[in-house]
Amino acid sequence: MIHGVMNVHKEKGYTSHDVVAKLRRITGQKKIGHTGTLDPDATGVLPVCLGKGTKLCGLLTDEDKTYETVLLLGKVTDTQDISGRVLSEKSVDFLTAEDAETAVFSFLGEYGQMPPMYSALKVNGKKLYELARNGQTVERKIRRVNIADIKILEINLPRVRMAVTCSKGTYIRTLCHDIGEKLGCGGCMEELTRTRVGRFAIEDSRTLEEIEHHILEGKTAELIVPVDEMFDGTVRGSVADAWESAARNGGSLPKDAVTCQKVVLDKERVRLYDREGRFIALYRWREETGEYGLEKMFFPEK
Repeated sequence: MIHGVMNVHKEKGYTSHDVVAKLRRITGQKKIGHTGTLDPDATGVLPVCLGKGTKLCGLLTDEDKTYETVLLLGKVTDTQDISGRVLSEKSVDFLTAEDAETAVFSFLGEYGQMPPMYSALKVNGKKLYELARNGQTVERKIRRVNIADIKILEINLPRVRMAVTCSKGTYIRTLCHDIGEKLGCGGCMEELTRTRVGRFAIEDSRTLEEIEHHILEGKTAELIVPVDEMFDGTVRGSVADAWESAARNGGSLPKDAVTCQKVVLDKERVRLYDREGRFIALYRWREETGEYGLEKMFFPEK
């Protein structure tokens, strides 16, 4: 079985679930999960977790992400992107590039974003897009999101091309919609490419076809980031032989049971290995108890 994370370049027309289904066929294994939905029309980075790497799905979903998008001003749709039903159109002749730039940058930082009806969020057990397709609109709670950075790449009204780095849960099409609202002309998202998720960049991603060729040629290892490398900024430690069984079972460990590369501070995370150099788990030092406590288990298969 393959264990780790693969940087997939999702192509247009595929859902994130399509990518997982195709990878199950290509790899011949079932234990695969993606790390955050990309709309079918969107392209770009989709980290996919395999085997024990599926324990990392939540971690990667929480990572900041960077997108390149095209905002089309003057058009409002029910899905907030170009694929939706047009609700209104308005001339943008009254706008200048400076107006657009000012509005775009006003969204830097934290702001309250209303999740769109055409989204996979659930309300009372129903996905919002399922309700929207039945003509229903329900009340949603505004969520605080953070726009960490915006770079305007080109302004050629009515289009604005920009790169956006944002927190998890941010809808770029809603950001486009909100910028259009602020400018008084409306707007929707015309294009979307995810260029980065945490450490995974688009220049290192592979299409499904490329992945299949690598696997057929026996080059699977070139595609995979091993599970422990996802924590390469974390202190490395090894467990003493006498405490190896306790570590494998997720038990608390005294200070002298673990040898680390450096002095570990309170609440600092340690990636723990056995005597053969196999990654066991993430532990965290607890000063108040004088022990290492389990954070997440990655027990090697026998």
